[in-house]
Amino acid sequence: MQQSRITILGAGSWGTALANLLVENGHQVMLWTYRKEQVNEIQTTHRNAHYLPNLLLNEKLQVTSDLEKAIAFGETVGFVVPTNAMREVLKKCCPYFLKKNQAGEQPVLFHAAKGIELGTHQRISQIFKEELLSVNYRGPVVFSGPSHAEEVAKKDLTAITAASSDLEAAAHIQSLFMNTYLRVYTNVDVIGVELGGALKNIIALCSGALMGLGFGDNAKAALMTRGLAEMTRLGVSMGADPLTFSGLSGLGDLIVTCTSQYSRNWQAGYQLGQGKTTQEILDHMGMVVEGIHTTKSAYELAKSQGIEMPITEATYQVVYQGRNLRETILELMGRSGKNESTFQDQKK
Repeated sequence: MQQSRITILGAGSWGTALANLLVENGHQVMLWTYRKEQVNEIQTTHRNAHYLPNLLLNEKLQVTSDLEKAIAFGETVGFVVPTNAMREVLKKCCPYFLKKNQAGEQPVLFHAAKGIELGTHQRISQIFKEELLSVNYRGPVVFSGPSHAEEVAKKDLTAITAASSDLEAAAHIQSLFMNTYLRVYTNVDVIGVELGGALKNIIALCSGALMGLGFGDNAKAALMTRGLAEMTRLGVSMGADPLTFSGLSGLGDLIVTCTSQYSRNWQAGYQLGQGKTTQEILDHMGMVVEGIHTTKSAYELAKSQGIEMPITEATYQVVYQGRNLRETILELMGRSGKNESTFQDQKK
């Protein structure tokens, strides 16, 4: 495998796991974090204790808090920051990418965020297009699928999708990450892959809430199945391929996020089921819970598209309006009968 220079922006659990994997795949990798104390910790202890305490990082992993240095380093640059920080980070990166262009470089860009921006309701690739309008780059590639950072860190078998309208860029990302425990598939349906990765977090919140209330596997199966129907309805209305939602970034990510206590969204939902408020949960978690923000974005987006998403609407009412969770669930179950087909009536 040809060695590449890769920059990963964002030293949370997923960014750290991906950066370490790429080093072990034989690449030169620089991990960027805005926190200087985190740089010092990784350089001196080779650990990122807050996010992946059990992972001893490869000593060859480079780390910096200098964003200009990080962008200058990478032939490929990955954005692994929370959805609602993405626009700000892209704005800061833009002049450094223009410098690379002036030097004749055209970087391949990818992102591994799973959310919809608050307010604008934009997907991440749309934010890239707006903020990097004057930059010459390949991609962006969406890197998404059923993948807990903790399991990738300990080399559990994992499969992920790399999606882009530029299939050569997607294949490049595929080649960088593929190894004996991580398998990467390419896809051209950017809309479906981005929406699948974002919307499943809402259903994961609900899955945790059901468990917190003491419901069992029947309830979880019903939630996941009907949640997938909602995800697909909204996605198709926005131009996604319905088959994408049966793939890794749809059904696959839905399964792993709704059934594992590694999931922050599941954990947050479980605490909702235990009676905690949204603010109490966010204060306790100490990390970004994408599903909480995505609930608001998806609720507003569905309204604007005229798409009925009863699970998403119910979640919004509980998370943002303080409705009683158990009463909201009973109201959902008491709705009038429907036809199961996802596509028989797009707006119902």
